[in-house]
Amino acid sequence: MNDSNPVAASGRLAGKVAVVTGGASGFGEAIAARFAREGARVVVADLHGANAEAVAARLRAEGLAARACQVDVANGDTMQRLVEFTVDAFDQLDVFVNNAGIAQRYVPCDTVSEQEYDHLFDVNMKSLYWCAVKAVPAMRARGGVILCTASTSAIRPRPDIAWYCASKGAAIVAAKALALELAPQRIRVCCLSPVAANTPLLASALSAYGDEGEQARVRAAFAANIPLGRLCDVQDMANAALFLASDEASFLTGVCLEVDGGRCI
Repeated sequence: MNDSNPVAASGRLAGKVAVVTGGASGFGEAIAARFAREGARVVVADLHGANAEAVAARLRAEGLAARACQVDVANGDTMQRLVEFTVDAFDQLDVFVNNAGIAQRYVPCDTVSEQEYDHLFDVNMKSLYWCAVKAVPAMRARGGVILCTASTSAIRPRPDIAWYCASKGAAIVAAKALALELAPQRIRVCCLSPVAANTPLLASALSAYGDEGEQARVRAAFAANIPLGRLCDVQDMANAALFLASDEASFLTGVCLEVDGGRCI
């Protein structure tokens, strides 16, 4: 578990129950840990159930309230089971972090297969649909927060990942539309748009570059284009997600917060 740049906990999510998809690694793992240390009861949800349980077990070893649930975010039945599991375990659902996502390899737009395209949109966009269909009914009574991990690639697109950019752009627009629709029900919907980070998702995107030296060169080029001079750290995202999920952000909805070191300026 990456604990770089730790921040002292202050109980900002005390009394809340949060689901974090893609919670077994990368941004999701950091968000789940940050939320739990701020007093939330957390469900670590991931396609890789054993990895999700490992994260939850490490949090429980700290004396924190964490459970694990295997989920395919592109599948409505498993998303329904995730919501039911959460309510059964903790009696409520207050925050749903729709973080699970996949990358597109850096390849020309016309070389991406229809199967790859469909998979991108199922995981990166349809997951938000299933979140709305399955999680919103469980949140209506108390209100709540839905957070969606988007990407700076949706705001400043890059060549050779056209369909990834499109899937994240669709998620941002959907989140804004949901924010309008769900505001009367006291459900806030916001996005986080990180720049490239040293996570498994970036490694997947760079897999088209077989040579490790070339992958390192591309990573360095990414960092050089970020005004603050480095890639995003998972704790940067965890801290931003904590703010948006907390009562401190109670008047923010439809926000797309760029966690990008100035990349989108």
